[in-house]
Amino acid sequence: MSDQITAEELNDRFSHDAGILAKALPYMQRYEGKTVVVKYGGHAMGNPALGQAFARDIALLKQSKVNPIVVHGGGPQIGRMLESMGIESKFEGGLRVTDQRTVEIVEMVLAGSINKEIVALINAEGEWAIGLCGKDGNMVFAKKAEKTFKDPTSNIERVLDLGFVGEPVEVDRTLLDLLARSEMIPVIAPVAPGRDGHTYNINADTFSGAIAGSLGAKRLLFLTDVPGVLDSAGELIPELSARQARQLIADGTIHGGMIPKVETCLDALERGVEGVAILNGKMPHVVLIELFTEHGAGTLIVR
Repeated sequence: MSDQITAEELNDRFSHDAGILAKALPYMQRYEGKTVVVKYGGHAMGNPALGQAFARDIALLKQSKVNPIVVHGGGPQIGRMLESMGIESKFEGGLRVTDQRTVEIVEMVLAGSINKEIVALINAEGEWAIGLCGKDGNMVFAKKAEKTFKDPTSNIERVLDLGFVGEPVEVDRTLLDLLARSEMIPVIAPVAPGRDGHTYNINADTFSGAIAGSLGAKRLLFLTDVPGVLDSAGELIPELSARQARQLIADGTIHGGMIPKVETCLDALERGVEGVAILNGKMPHVVLIELFTEHGAGTLIVR
């Protein structure tokens, strides 16, 4: 059997490719010169092929004149490193307690190995990425996080001491603006200093929302391990207003672990982000599908 392609097959292939480009072009123009912040989750990082596809997406965004910024997590990787070093992870109300020794490991893993791995992947796609954390250029300052936990048995609420877990309180966009003008792609680890001199580990979702809000980003994309927000029948909801999202939380349609994800989206919208999408980070090229196709790939929440 011959492997040669006929002229008709070649024409069909070219027509198909041209059709895809024609459909994508209006969306590419919509994002030209705009900032898109992508939160790359720890659970979406486990597959090397997906990591390469993600890096290619980010590189293509830059080549399409979009200004991409990557904020990454790394919870599973931190857990494995702590275990390998014989450090027991302690949890309060389901949240990891970060003592002085633990925060040093967190910074090493997030701002070190994970950050540089993502940078190397993007650089391998022909773009110029640079690894940063909140400490660089005094980009982000944090304060100690104040978390409360209601005991399900006694219904008593208490304040949790999570150690050096922080929340962003100040964002200086000077360095990010400089990098955007320099055609560089920032890859940022969610570690930041406090005015008290301590280093704080910040939830990557919260951190990316603060960054996107300070820049008035066109889009904030959360790459997670779920397809998006589901309705009561288990079907994906492609778009929600902030008001509709709050109603779905109130009536129980949005429940469990999706509640904090959606609340983080709503907080980002209040900070000034135009739209926030929850996407399945295990879907190849999900970033390009979300931005450059008519129907997107997950749930978009808008003001």
